[in-house]
Amino acid sequence: MSAGVWALPASPFRFTLPVARIPLRGEGSLRVLHGQTTQAIEGAAPGSLIETCCVTPTARLVALAAVAVLSDGADLLVTAGSPAQVHQSLDRVLFPADRVALGEPQALLWHGLVQPGGEPGGAGWSLPGQHWLLAEGEALPEPLMAAAALSLEQQEQLRIHQGIPAPGAELREEFNPFELGLRQRVSLEKGCYLGQETLAKLHSRDGLKQQLRRFVVADGADAPEPGQQLRTTSGERGALVTSVRGGRGLLLLHRRCWDQSELAGLKLSLPEAAAFDSH
Repeated sequence: MSAGVWALPASPFRFTLPVARIPLRGEGSLRVLHGQTTQAIEGAAPGSLIETCCVTPTARLVALAAVAVLSDGADLLVTAGSPAQVHQSLDRVLFPADRVALGEPQALLWHGLVQPGGEPGGAGWSLPGQHWLLAEGEALPEPLMAAAALSLEQQEQLRIHQGIPAPGAELREEFNPFELGLRQRVSLEKGCYLGQETLAKLHSRDGLKQQLRRFVVADGADAPEPGQQLRTTSGERGALVTSVRGGRGLLLLHRRCWDQSELAGLKLSLPEAAAFDSH
């Protein structure tokens, strides 16, 4: 994965993410998660794995999560963000009438096996393949052992390639899911849920002011720093840099620049996993 080329390894490989599993048990579990996350959860069949977001009442992003639907409830898997904050938010809204038992967060490791032609999104990070949730130190299954493991540097390059928000970088309460290309994690059809009013207004009024973009530093240009504000040639605000690694990174591009393929010596493109209604 050189600085100028955005390409995944051709052979199967694996990556590892720290996650937290928050168990919810009881007949009201899916209804609670339906109302407290952005994706449609209620009515999902056992065995389903539904990617969603945890947001504030004003739709600012708190965490990325996935709901594993079970026959007696669900596991909320916090894949990025603060499990303690998510758990506290759920605990605040639960009442005895909900008939939901909320368990404490449990630290696990998400092992993604990326296989060309595998199940779409099965490895995580919108990559084809499959995944396993294991405790730290637990033996890896044979398919994982047989695949090459990415280094931490390669994994960060992969995250940037896909455009996956990271805590402290893109994942913070300044941004909403639509700005970060998480449209596929948001239901606009289901009933009332936390953050719905803001998200509905942003969607119906085409109200986004910025969107996530991937960048590569052009030959001869200097790499920007995270947190740096980039300007257009006319001096207007163009973008906020959020992640930088090895001559590439992610930024939030101002609406006035959405049709540009280059800004301040950076070559821009859409991240592989990002989904927008318009760009």
